[in-house]
Amino acid sequence: MSSEIIFILGYNYDSNCYLINKNTLVDTGAGQNKEYLFSKLRENGVEPDDIEFVVNTHCHFDHIGGNYFFPNAKIAVHKLDADSMKNKDTLGTGGNAFVLGDGANTRVDIELEDGDEMAGFKVIHTPGHTKGGICLWDGENLISGDTIFAGGGVGRMDIGGDYHDMKRSVEKLLELDVKNIYPGHGPIVENNGKDHIKMSYSFL
Repeated sequence: MSSEIIFILGYNYDSNCYLINKNTLVDTGAGQNKEYLFSKLRENGVEPDDIEFVVNTHCHFDHIGGNYFFPNAKIAVHKLDADSMKNKDTLGTGGNAFVLGDGANTRVDIELEDGDEMAGFKVIHTPGHTKGGICLWDGENLISGDTIFAGGGVGRMDIGGDYHDMKRSVEKLLELDVKNIYPGHGPIVENNGKDHIKMSYSFL
């Protein structure tokens, strides 16, 4: 069964964000455009307080900076990236631009592992961009974070990443029959997602 995914295009430094099933938000941007994000939620009939879970695809500041906008939500991130958040690791989180939001963005309520499930999606551990990077997969749709992008791009590997991890992660994604890709930045891919994963692998 396909999930309901609402695409919220990243604004300025923000990553893309995705609203799943009206109560789960994947990534929250850099934390500098609260009114923009809230307006997009409300356009889709969701009040910010309705968000029960925030799932971070990885620990970089442009994906977790708005976590503190949702104080009542449970924050979920892979256990290997949870340490960077909890320890306020400015290297692991992408540098000094990391917005702590009075420390609220260091909170982690759920430490995810490969194979866990969130909002009807399976967690796939895809290190390469960060040690704890994840994708979310529901059998048709792949929310890919900064692992892969439209057009065959992959996430940069020079901020807590690793080339060999990335190659293995993209190879793992090749095994999936992906229809649509919802990446951390840039446009989404509709209907031929697997072709874009093949392109990403060919560039590695």
